[in-house]
Amino acid sequence: MSQESVGELSVGLDELFTEFRAGSLRLRNRFAMAPMTRVKSPGGVPNAENTEYYREHAAGGVGLIITEGTYVRGPSAGPLEAVPRFYGDDSAAGWRAVVDAVHAEGAAIVPQLWHTGVDRGAEPGFEPDALSVSPSGVDHTGQPVGRALTAADLDTLIGSYVESAVLAKELGFDGLELHGAHGYLLDQFFWTATNRRDDDYGGTFGRRASFPARVVAAVRAAVGADFTIIYRYSQWKGADYSARIADTPAELEQLLTPLADAGVDIFHTSLRRHWLPDFTDHAEDLSLAGWTKKITGLPVITVGSVGVDSVFRGDRIDETQAHRFRVLAEQFERGEFDVVAVGRALLADPEWVNKIRAERLSDITPFR
Repeated sequence: MSQESVGELSVGLDELFTEFRAGSLRLRNRFAMAPMTRVKSPGGVPNAENTEYYREHAAGGVGLIITEGTYVRGPSAGPLEAVPRFYGDDSAAGWRAVVDAVHAEGAAIVPQLWHTGVDRGAEPGFEPDALSVSPSGVDHTGQPVGRALTAADLDTLIGSYVESAVLAKELGFDGLELHGAHGYLLDQFFWTATNRRDDDYGGTFGRRASFPARVVAAVRAAVGADFTIIYRYSQWKGADYSARIADTPAELEQLLTPLADAGVDIFHTSLRRHWLPDFTDHAEDLSLAGWTKKITGLPVITVGSVGVDSVFRGDRIDETQAHRFRVLAEQFERGEFDVVAVGRALLADPEWVNKIRAERLSDITPFR
């Protein structure tokens, strides 16, 4: 990294080291550790290695840790046995140790509550005898996988999210995140490719948002008014990077407003490139994070290739780190986001935030 690049990287980031508050969430700075699946919890129970992993990243300077996706109780939450769960006494004890370790280092932490829906597939390793479930029993290509959720299933699933949300509060977490992105269960209701229902949960934008909104409302009722609820969503899907749930700001508003009304405190917009405008034919040159804040008026977490030189599972990025840090600072100054989540850069170097703050940029271990 050249001296010129180092100088440019240090410009304009001071504002990201200011405090942030929203409900129960109190952050020492605006940097979050993005949720990243690890599949390293044998039997679904966080162990000592998991605790040290999170403690190390808290010590590295982030204000907020969003845990890897954690399964809610079924039906059929996910395919992998070693993904941590967020129910049951053993998992609760493991998570309590994680919370205590992170808080001792001065960071806040929220669990990401996850159900994979049809993405679980037809041959899961975890609970293999149970059929996968999803809005319509089809994957994004229209191929049948598992079965469609019944009205009774939906009530059960809401109870599962509530169970995990209440546990998060009991264990001392600082809030929670509902995973409604990347083509997983809640997102499958948003996405027309996977939602072919003809009842109150399919068809119009408002109907497609109604089940995720029911989940949010039930969680809000269970945890109270002040416990922070983050909702993560995306346009892109793991199975289709070009997918979109909304083609205009008006369509996006129809999806997000029911969630905001139901009790979401913060939206977490998952992007592959945080700096790109989302509606390119619109006069306002805003990222998805910027549009989300404009539409809802709520705080927003942005994410997407911060601190790395390639897009997630994609090609190398042409812009320099210096340029993208400058854009990030400009987006923050324009009010497009409130917190920035960092993923792969923190996997490579848990001290990434501390090194950025101290301008020890040449000491950063790059992600490869």
